[in-house]
Amino acid sequence: MTRYVRGPVLACAVAAAVLTGCATEDAICGGGEYPVLAIGSTGSACAPNGEEPPEGYTRYPEGKVPEHVGDKWDTYWETHTVDKDGRVIEVPEGE
Repeated sequence: MTRYVRGPVLACAVAAAVLTGCATEDAICGGGEYPVLAIGSTGSACAPNGEEPPEGYTRYPEGKVPEHVGDKWDTYWETHTVDKDGRVIEVPEGE
């Protein structure tokens, strides 16, 4: 009886992975963390939920938070950052 169940179970698992995209997207941070941006550079890190960003880092501006590696905002922040006053600025090429 096991061999008859294995096929449909495998098919359902593959379909779920394809439909949710979970097989191709890596999260920026793990569970219980949120992404933070280095002030004045394109560096980033993850901070524990409920805690303030570490010194030298800030929260991403609302609506511009990367969620997955290579998504729209992850790519955007490769060439942009925030300055010490919280303004979004373009990073000079090569920095």
